[in-house]
Amino acid sequence: MNEDIQFILDSTKESMEGAITHLSKRLLTIRAGKASPAMLQGIMVDYYGSPTPLSQVANVNTPDGRTISIQPWEKSIIGAIERAIINSNLGFNPMNNGENVIINVPPLTEERRIDLSKQARAEAEEARIGVRNDRKNANNDLKKLEDTSEDAIKNAEIDVQNLTDIYIQKIDNTLATKEKEIMTV
Repeated sequence: MNEDIQFILDSTKESMEGAITHLSKRLLTIRAGKASPAMLQGIMVDYYGSPTPLSQVANVNTPDGRTISIQPWEKSIIGAIERAIINSNLGFNPMNNGENVIINVPPLTEERRIDLSKQARAEAEEARIGVRNDRKNANNDLKKLEDTSEDAIKNAEIDVQNLTDIYIQKIDNTLATKEKEIMTV
């Protein structure tokens, strides 16, 4: 096989793998009944005047399936952590005991589960669009190749389509797993 074709196929596969990785990270932030430190991933705390990720100013863990415990490195920023959580619009009501910030994660209502499921489907659709764009880019790159037989290009396009099908199926499987997790009471 032509080196240029192999390079295009390898870089396309890498891009499609990136779409799966991105989807997995995005789905982690979608709450599915159980408490998880990933739920607080995007929260920025005002730390001495500059926005800092929560994970860089505190230890975040889950002692059980319904509780998130946040232990700040410095006790003086407990108020800032509470404000950041309240302002994040995640629907959590943080409490502090002077040393830690504790969040009791309420059980999800049926309506909220359906909303979260829609959100997960939207993330999966974005990943599918990314994979299809990777396919389109690869096919365009293949058509630009000179000194390559039409048969080799057609075979490479078939390989790109097979890669696309594999990664779309991975996205669908990832989504099905997340939806099951969300809808399980």
